[in-house]
Amino acid sequence: MGFVKGLKCRECGKDYPKEPIHVCNMCFGPLEVNYDYDGIKKVLTRKVIESRGKTMWRYQELLPIDGEPTVGAQVGFTPLVKANNLAKVLGVKELYVKNDSVNYPTFSFKDRVVSTALTKAKEFGYKTVGCATTGNLGNAVAAQAVQAGLESYIIMPADLEQGKIVGTLIYGANVIKVRGNYDNVNKLCTEIADKYGWAIVNVNLRPYYGEGSKTYGYEIMEQLGWRAPKHIVVPMAGGSLITKIEKAIKEFVKLGLIDKADTKLHGAQASGSSPITTAVKAETDVIKPVKPKTIAQSIAIGNPADGYFSVRSISSTGGWAEDVTDDELVEGIKLLARTEGIFTETAGGVTVAVTKKLIEQGRIPKDESIVISITGNGLKTQEAVLDKLEIPRVINPSLKEFDAIMEEKMAGVI
Repeated sequence: MGFVKGLKCRECGKDYPKEPIHVCNMCFGPLEVNYDYDGIKKVLTRKVIESRGKTMWRYQELLPIDGEPTVGAQVGFTPLVKANNLAKVLGVKELYVKNDSVNYPTFSFKDRVVSTALTKAKEFGYKTVGCATTGNLGNAVAAQAVQAGLESYIIMPADLEQGKIVGTLIYGANVIKVRGNYDNVNKLCTEIADKYGWAIVNVNLRPYYGEGSKTYGYEIMEQLGWRAPKHIVVPMAGGSLITKIEKAIKEFVKLGLIDKADTKLHGAQASGSSPITTAVKAETDVIKPVKPKTIAQSIAIGNPADGYFSVRSISSTGGWAEDVTDDELVEGIKLLARTEGIFTETAGGVTVAVTKKLIEQGRIPKDESIVISITGNGLKTQEAVLDKLEIPRVINPSLKEFDAIMEEKMAGVI
């Protein structure tokens, strides 16, 4: 059996049983999983973790399941890349890229939260699952629902990138496109969950779903040799990931898996959808919803569910938040690709560009350890960079024509 004691309201602290619920009936605050940390500490050590397979489930006791994982057994433990080339360009000493663009099976960090949520859905006896999505989550739910033998309904804004739409349809999911933005889709999914009694992973299973994100933080600390970095830059959509990384760090300290942590968490958004960064800059925890207008659709959420808590995570750790324009995020995508050989989607371009801006501002010192969070694969959002790349030359299979290109290159013409 697992170590989940139940659920607890993040606002008023009221306790709830392990059920598919997500809102406190007293104060309407969000619920989160409450663990028996004393019990976990007795069984979970560095040695135990290191003896297990290299997946997110090596931290199983800290995840909200009661038995063995039944979905996504191969998810996680993605590379933490020592980014020396990018570090040189940015003028910093110690830089890493946590690369979930190669996460199994759908190339984003959402595979983590979905494997947790669907394992829990099966424990609860659900036969149908679904989600509101800006792309990556829909890919992950569709793929892992197939593995789990569950029917899936993926509800998405009608104007998502083609790669993400195809990356959901291919699995045979029931895909519904909605005229409107993500916030409209999320409201509809709440109504669907209530009426049809389905497991909507980011609605009625949200407390369990979000816990999967902690493994992103666990892996960073283990891969750094059981230590926490000084800075982590995190993309923010609904704001959940940055709060779960903070929770992961606190749990490792509580359990004695790392000695201490003074990590500053920095949030990254696109300027066209930046309600959280706007609040941080205004030094308030009041989130003012916006209507998203950015090519970074995977993080284009105008009314973030965890906005208040993400501001709190940033401020309590001494971090900061920034946003960048669409042009800047495209340059961030190209910079990461041309220094480290990693092709990230638009959200990753935001994170790279924000990291650059925070370093230039002096908010991230150049001599401290930095981790950039890359959460999705660039092959899903090719539209963002297509007209920003060089047009390839076309020649006949002739050495003479190739020589002409080289002569132009040597002369500085191209």
